[in-house]
Amino acid sequence: MEFNLSVSSEKVEERNFDLVIIGAGAAGLSSAVYASRSGLTAVVIDQSVPGGLTAEAPLVENYLGFKAIKGTDLAANFTKHAMEYVKIMENTHVNNIRKEGEGFSVSTSGGDFTCKAVVVSTGTTHKHLNVPGEKEYYSRGLSYCSTCDGYLFKGKRVVVIGGGNSGAIAAISMSEYTSKTTIIEYMDHYMCEKAYENTIKSRKIDYVTNSQVLEIIGDGKKVTGVKYRDRKTGRETTVETDGVFIYVGLVPQTAFLKGSGVELSDRGYIVTDRKGRTSVPGIYAAGDVVKDTEAQIATAVGDGCRAALTLYSDLIRSGQK
Repeated sequence: MEFNLSVSSEKVEERNFDLVIIGAGAAGLSSAVYASRSGLTAVVIDQSVPGGLTAEAPLVENYLGFKAIKGTDLAANFTKHAMEYVKIMENTHVNNIRKEGEGFSVSTSGGDFTCKAVVVSTGTTHKHLNVPGEKEYYSRGLSYCSTCDGYLFKGKRVVVIGGGNSGAIAAISMSEYTSKTTIIEYMDHYMCEKAYENTIKSRKIDYVTNSQVLEIIGDGKKVTGVKYRDRKTGRETTVETDGVFIYVGLVPQTAFLKGSGVELSDRGYIVTDRKGRTSVPGIYAAGDVVKDTEAQIATAVGDGCRAALTLYSDLIRSGQK
């Protein structure tokens, strides 16, 4: 399947909707389909392109109905389906959400929108190591997305920092075409699912545990190595590499909610009830941006559905629809 995830930021002349959905990942696109089919007018706004982190998954093997599907293909399916119902504004940054009358004003880099309800489904972004060399060599051998950049290292050496499920999947995928793949994990044991651990061992991928990355090394133009310290012995080692892929966790994208009144957890995730309602009536949240999320594509789709159906019922009860 070939489908361009970029939708060239469709022109949206209308400025008033029943619903503004912020974030075009699995949760946001699911909300768009369910809200539109309920008879609500809606627009989806994303600071990047549709698909979210689903598009970054090399291979998805746990989404019902697909034994295995590339993340880009699954994200394309989601996007194509949602575009049958709503317009998607990509590369549009949301500045803030303000209460306005019975509804809300959503300020964006593409202008302001008014609406009766908002679904926040902005998901998460990659956490940084904040070590020397990380900023300097970003896009010069260092990446946070193996699906995006992994194939640039065909026949070369790569190091994956972070041995959880995401890092394990990235390493396993790249091991098919790289000359050597190494995983460096902070904890003293495997942090990925047993199935991934077995594959890592069978493919003889080095999995270095109990190690803290100290520096991304380069020659001024590109990455050449990674320096790390054994957390038990204190011994420092430098492994030579052509590419570095960082998978050390995720952080919620909620900075724009400052001053909105939406309650956030101490880690910045949105606090909701079991129906997706936030602390501000009329603002809902879905997907990986929600506190205690399972961070799965399947649950994100379910969250999006639930939030859309809940807000539709709330609008009916309040007489706004």
